[in-house]
Amino acid sequence: MTRVLAARRTPRQRGRSSTVPKRDEKTIAKNRRAFHDYEILETYEAGIELFGTEVKSIRAGALNLKDSYCIAKNGEIYLHGMHISPYEHGNIFNRDPVRPRRLLMHKREISKLQAWVQQDGYALIPLSVYFKNARVKIEVGLCKGKKNYDKRDAMAQRDAKRDMDRAMKSYNR
Repeated sequence: MTRVLAARRTPRQRGRSSTVPKRDEKTIAKNRRAFHDYEILETYEAGIELFGTEVKSIRAGALNLKDSYCIAKNGEIYLHGMHISPYEHGNIFNRDPVRPRRLLMHKREISKLQAWVQQDGYALIPLSVYFKNARVKIEVGLCKGKKNYDKRDAMAQRDAKRDMDRAMKSYNR
């Protein structure tokens, strides 16, 4: 009996094979500020513990990831600062819009991320919220803060690329 070894996959690609079709993903919100302020080293997919009215509000697109962050403690990861607006028909079932929410990940991933975050300069930042097969998922990035000169370099590279694209577009006409 021969054993076939699978190629090593990134954490985002685990569970997918070439024969399994991609799942339906609908992005609800992106944290664009995170890409500007942080260098993203790795990304992870996590579930989130929500209540019914919060899911309905997310389906309506009423959430904000700005200034949100994750904290790992006691073997669990909590998301702080994500604002989910109260559902307008929720009445007494609405929860606090900025309450800490628990993220659902494998224990070994949590312990690995907790070890990274304890080092100086690393942070867990939510990058996007999306639906995957009717479940709310969050893409969490292990990030390292950028210095001001790094941000300026990134902006200069983006501007130079935009200028080159414009020049190529006018040249090809």
